[in-house]
Amino acid sequence: MIEVEVHQQLRAFLREQGEPYWQHHLTMARLVARALRLGRSALIQAGAPSGYHGRYRLSYLMPLLLWEGSAILVATEAVQQRLLMVEIPRLQQWIPAQKEIRTGDRWLGEGFEGLLLTSPQSWLSDRFHGTGRFPQNILTVIDGADDLEQWASDELTVSLQPQDWETLMQTYPQQADLIRDARVQLTRSIFQHPANPYDRYLSESSEESILGELYYRLTTGIEQPLPTQWQVFWQSSQRVNQLQWAEVARSQGQFSLLTAPAEVANFLQPVWEQQPIVLIGGALDLDTEATIYRQRLGLPDLTCLKFSPDRQHELIQLYLPDGLPMPNTPQFQPVLMQELRALLGATQTANQGLTVILIGDTPLKAQVGSMLAAEFGSRVQVERTCPDDHGILVAGWDYWRTHQAVLPAPHLLVIATLPFPSLEDPLVAGRVAHYKRSRQDWFRLFLLPEALSELQRAVAPVRDAQGVVALLDNRVNHRSYGQQILTSLSPLARINYVDASLFATLEGFGIGE
Repeated sequence: MIEVEVHQQLRAFLREQGEPYWQHHLTMARLVARALRLGRSALIQAGAPSGYHGRYRLSYLMPLLLWEGSAILVATEAVQQRLLMVEIPRLQQWIPAQKEIRTGDRWLGEGFEGLLLTSPQSWLSDRFHGTGRFPQNILTVIDGADDLEQWASDELTVSLQPQDWETLMQTYPQQADLIRDARVQLTRSIFQHPANPYDRYLSESSEESILGELYYRLTTGIEQPLPTQWQVFWQSSQRVNQLQWAEVARSQGQFSLLTAPAEVANFLQPVWEQQPIVLIGGALDLDTEATIYRQRLGLPDLTCLKFSPDRQHELIQLYLPDGLPMPNTPQFQPVLMQELRALLGATQTANQGLTVILIGDTPLKAQVGSMLAAEFGSRVQVERTCPDDHGILVAGWDYWRTHQAVLPAPHLLVIATLPFPSLEDPLVAGRVAHYKRSRQDWFRLFLLPEALSELQRAVAPVRDAQGVVALLDNRVNHRSYGQQILTSLSPLARINYVDASLFATLEGFGIGE
């Protein structure tokens, strides 16, 4: 049986190579091997970060390389390069039988029985639009399933860019004035929206009416069909539960129109019926059965496995003071600055490593960065990838998620506020409105899962360094969801204060959860 062979080969390989510690390699490898043999789908929460250096990858590569049949591995371009240049060559030197490894955006024909690596965009595009580039019934492994909902949403998003208006006028030269007038009306309406940090705005009914009237007049009594992009946009925008919005470039006086589904579950449900699938992510859900995650992605019942971080090797020290003002009060910023000065004073005395301060609010991030730079000088950088060895990096959540793989692991990670999606973001507000119309719990199904996922990704590098996380959002202490926040950060040891001695002796300082 392949499970036995995979177990023996991987165990021997790990012993021989002296691989970095991860206690779940063999269990995960056996489950992937079983999925290959039986053609059964599975969902695995590795409990380890699914970024560029995801250490669990040997666990699915070994069965994929030993399996005699064909398989598809869906991963980002960066992960594919890591696999092709590092992990796969090391395993191929160990495994006697050589399996053909290829990359591409389509299957290589009936005779191919190797492993095909492809991007999420290529695979989802084929599954959504039925282009036939990938056959059915071939087991498919998706690495980085933490981002699967966003990948699907991106693939289902259709846009009209400024150049598409030029194409439309070239297609209907007799109607150029009509098209130009509609564009001017839309520009005037969209640019009247108050500016926000996201530079995007949900379309109002008046703006949709302008577009609808244009579509009607161009398709009534005129034989010339719409350009393809306009056809696709119009058809997509007419679906039920679609969001439509504009993104603006104010300095250029231009806008783009976009439309996407408020939820992707209905689009993904047919996808899961086409092949057995193994979904692998870091932390997809607090629940072992990943109930909310599966609901949001339209996943059926399937084998679920959840690994937890190891308490001995991945423990974080958590500083969670009580009594701080709530983030939405005027008193929060002055107290936040007091806490930051005390924390940075401790790291400066100890002369220990990188400090990262995560602030989701864009204006607050800029203000804090400016005030800290006035006190701590060039040590402070706002969203730069080359901080000093003992630098202070002030960053937003998106920036940290994107760049944490190339930055040193911080000894101190300061979280100013919980990473709930902002209702000031028009797309977030649009999704919340959709959940409300559907009489669904928008906080439990949307905002809270997003925050938990972001938190777990953010602290992953701190686990490797067994460093300190300072969480300065008092809602954790006083809101009903606070315990779920703490569960998502486990294993942790609560500490009452932070001083230089803590950074000098990071190991074993916690006073217990």
